[in-house]
Amino acid sequence: MVETEVLIVGSGMGSLSAGVLLAQKGLKVTVLEQNWQPGGCTSSYWRKGFVFEAGATTLVGLGDQMPLQYVLDQTGIELTPRHLSLPMQVHLEDGSVINRFEDLNQWISEAERVFGKGGQRSFWEEAYRVSRFVWGTSLTQTAFPPSRFSDLWRSAMNASLSQVQHLPYAFMSTEKLLTRHGLHTNKAFVNFVNEQLLITAQNHMAEVNALFGATALCYTNYPNYYLDGGLLNLVNPFVKYIEDKGGEVILRKAVSKVERSREGYKVICNKGEEYKADYLISGLPINNTLEMMSGEMGQKLQSKVMESSQLNSAFQMGIGFRPHREFESIHHQIHIPEGLAETGSASIFISLSHPQDATRTDEEGLAVMSVSTHIPDPAQKIVDKDRAAEAVISELERCDFLKKENIIYKHASTPKSWAKWTGRKWGFVGGYPQYMSVKPWQMLDARLDHHKAYLVGDTVYPGQGIPGVTLSGIIAADKMTRDWGL
Repeated sequence: MVETEVLIVGSGMGSLSAGVLLAQKGLKVTVLEQNWQPGGCTSSYWRKGFVFEAGATTLVGLGDQMPLQYVLDQTGIELTPRHLSLPMQVHLEDGSVINRFEDLNQWISEAERVFGKGGQRSFWEEAYRVSRFVWGTSLTQTAFPPSRFSDLWRSAMNASLSQVQHLPYAFMSTEKLLTRHGLHTNKAFVNFVNEQLLITAQNHMAEVNALFGATALCYTNYPNYYLDGGLLNLVNPFVKYIEDKGGEVILRKAVSKVERSREGYKVICNKGEEYKADYLISGLPINNTLEMMSGEMGQKLQSKVMESSQLNSAFQMGIGFRPHREFESIHHQIHIPEGLAETGSASIFISLSHPQDATRTDEEGLAVMSVSTHIPDPAQKIVDKDRAAEAVISELERCDFLKKENIIYKHASTPKSWAKWTGRKWGFVGGYPQYMSVKPWQMLDARLDHHKAYLVGDTVYPGQGIPGVTLSGIIAADKMTRDWGL
């Protein structure tokens, strides 16, 4: 049996963020990953001469008051990202293209050009102010959501008048925020908001509270970045840091069972290997985590577990191709008026390799494209992969993103593929969607069993996206440190 101090199951960015922060404190950290490379839904892989992203494609979270920057500052880990001058373009149903500029005033002028001036400036100024509050508060309120009296005390000590003033946004839907500015009857804008929210909040404006909705809608108003070679080059420096501190990241080690005893936690892998640890962190979705926990561990959390009908998976394509034109941005969302054939989704999201990144293809002059679209209730949805791929390529040709004859290589992934690649139940991706019935303080806490087991990733507060899962790792490491005086 292998012994360690902190055993982390899964190597996504939530796991690795917690891992490096605990390793920085001198703890021996061991990470077990079921796949053949680290990163989970934030990774990259080589296939047929191209480097494809495994899931996440947008890099946000660097800069003042942002979670990823906090981890880098604490550990000294260095990245060399490219700043994107234009974070995204959105191709609307009527064929018009809207540029999602980073600069707030420039973005407001663009929104007014496309959607009309009525209510746009006041809406986006309020949304941006709320988003600044959320990010500014997140790193000071790491005791949130509270599950112990010490959390309440710490939250009270860090409370401010601004937090009290912004509390009503947790009870207000993003839809009501639009109504406040007279935008709820602007059909084109409503469609735009709903499809943009799907990217980061995994739901539409009637179900996303204004705190999360404003933050989700404004993510393009913060610096967006790109890493040459793919997001595996975000993951690898974290892995190296853990290893340099005396820890391990062990690949191809799928965990089947976790047992708790007085001596700590025993983790049993599918092939019978056993690990013993004082502390446990699960980076798996809570759905998977509870299945591997034995006895009464985690039973109190069953009421907070979402079912397939509440979740989303994705149909995804990786395409290696020869570009026939230049692109103003590497990230695009295409709205589809009649819905995408086979999946029925109303938009697809596209990420291109950076034109100055020569490391994603074996041949000069080629490029890589990642395309994804939502599939609700993945346990029930059967997708014809070939028909869906054909529908996606038709949309890409319609919007002049590629010519079919310029495709060098392509492959597609359905929910079953996602389940196999990530090990996530039903292949659901993007984390737990936002629902108005679940208030921020009711979301899953980092404390898994209220002993020495903790939870990170996109099914706990705050979840979703690289900034969110990184913050989940920060919160878990902070609570573990406070709970046990590490």
